[in-house]
Amino acid sequence: MKNSEVATKEISEDLKLGERTLKKLKYGGYLSLEHDIPFLIIYRNIPNDASTIRLAKSGASYLIVGEHNFEYFHNIVKELTDKMSERFGSFLLLEIYSGPTKSTEFVIRGPSHKLPVSLEVLQKELEKIESRKYGGEFVTAKTEQTKKRLNPKHKEFFSIEEIKNCGGTFIGLEIPPVYRNKEGETYPIYFKKFRTGFSTAIHRAVFEFIRVQTSSNLQYYTALGKRKIHKELFKIDKKLTAIEDSYQFLLLVAPVNIQSIKETFFQTNFDKIESYHYRLLPIDPDLLKRKLYNLRIDEIDDPALAYLYEEKREEIDQELTMLKDRGSKNFFYSSLRLYHGIEKDFLAEAKLILENISENKNQEKIKDLNAHDFANLALKEFDFFRQQSLDFNCKVHIRNDVNIMMVSKGELYLPADYKLTKKEAAALIQHEVGTHVLTYYNGEQQPLTQLSQGLANYDALQEGIAVLAEYLVGGLTGNRLRTIAGRVVAGEALLDDADFKEVFNLLYSTYGFSKEPAFNITSRVFQGGGFLKDIIYLKGLVRLRKYLQEGGDFEMLLLGKFALEHVNMIKELTDRKILKPPKIKPKYFKNENFKERLNKLRNGISFSEMI
Repeated sequence: MKNSEVATKEISEDLKLGERTLKKLKYGGYLSLEHDIPFLIIYRNIPNDASTIRLAKSGASYLIVGEHNFEYFHNIVKELTDKMSERFGSFLLLEIYSGPTKSTEFVIRGPSHKLPVSLEVLQKELEKIESRKYGGEFVTAKTEQTKKRLNPKHKEFFSIEEIKNCGGTFIGLEIPPVYRNKEGETYPIYFKKFRTGFSTAIHRAVFEFIRVQTSSNLQYYTALGKRKIHKELFKIDKKLTAIEDSYQFLLLVAPVNIQSIKETFFQTNFDKIESYHYRLLPIDPDLLKRKLYNLRIDEIDDPALAYLYEEKREEIDQELTMLKDRGSKNFFYSSLRLYHGIEKDFLAEAKLILENISENKNQEKIKDLNAHDFANLALKEFDFFRQQSLDFNCKVHIRNDVNIMMVSKGELYLPADYKLTKKEAAALIQHEVGTHVLTYYNGEQQPLTQLSQGLANYDALQEGIAVLAEYLVGGLTGNRLRTIAGRVVAGEALLDDADFKEVFNLLYSTYGFSKEPAFNITSRVFQGGGFLKDIIYLKGLVRLRKYLQEGGDFEMLLLGKFALEHVNMIKELTDRKILKPPKIKPKYFKNENFKERLNKLRNGISFSEMI
């Protein structure tokens, strides 16, 4: 039996079983085929064309044609076209190849009179790809109605009549090689942008073809991406998580002598400020950075995932720099880069809250629960999660060396001297456990560990959801809103070069905070050398409200830790069945007034009306 007959027989068997095909072929060929997608990218392997082959591999279904034995690959393409068109009514084949070195124009060669919408979408989307020149220029694209659809050097797989008889539709796409120089060397940063735009254009156009011309029931163009994660990406994911797991950023930037600092400050009538002291670093930031940049993230062929991991690497790099610079002004500058400063819209929201809501002084005097009481409430919440998933596991740590309640690596940490009211406790349970612990666990259920650690810039959305949870259980108080607003004005004062006493007096004298909350806000904003993380609570809430007003899906936000700007990518990865819906949900989803409160926010309720 000929090699081509063996290959086509194996592929036929795979198609009968409905299984995904990943197969090395003879003569340097390779086939990746998703059996529910009536579409295939074809690329003929040629020397010194590494970037173009990566464009082909960014799709879920592609065939790499080797340099020899054309008959072998011809038979495979014919078998695929026969079987897939029989199943779906039609099958689209898109052969891509690079054009002349100086070309800046895509050339789409296909039956434009029969596929006017699909090819129009393809042309418009390709024209959105930025050129590598400065000034926001774009590459061009045109469509040619022609029977000759390939590079003249290539032999046709089919004549137009043959492809019709097989039930297929064939399109040729000449790609301007603007992502490399005349010597064939790729511009790596530009290529990433080009590949992302190219992938989106192909998927949008192919979805139009599938929707109109086939019986496929695919619902979204985002489902056309890769369905399976390459094993090398799993390795990168685990190594990146191992690097992040080797240090606890929030603990390492929190002072260990905060109680002593507070006592001295109050005893000296708000005058003396002791120096901050920190835990010894358990890691060498420079060595971790070396490991970080040894990860071959640039070789990830899935554009969406490549973007997420490059972005996360940059964030870890910034955190390691901050750990190295604790106690210096450089720490503050890195903090500014990491948390992106304070925009006018949410600074205005912060001042509006402080102007409209006065502090309830009595609330500070009736704190009848302690750290152990709160720990018991947390354990009851854990039991509720266990009812949804038996393998849920989490611990509570009560410690003398932490100054704030926090969740780190999915575990709850409480200051030993912590006190709060019952209403605050109900709210903070859903803030810390119902949000931070829950999304850590849901992220752990995903195939990518970074969804539990947190993708880049995830903090703002996490804290926005957490504060929203306080409102959804009816536990958001005026004092709590004032605290998150006070953190923003304190951050703004820090940006204006105010010192510790000036920020404290701004909160204490100008905005009417009691000394305890004024100190807590101030001490947090000055830890490390100037720490802007606390501004993200209100920033996240402002952006989350806008997202919900625009009809955004709330439940999807709980499947792991990510940023609002990642929502479209998370949705795409979910459509591609890479990510899963949230495994556990918070208790407040069962509350009678849950939907009513959420709808109020969707309808634009002001923050002052949420208490």
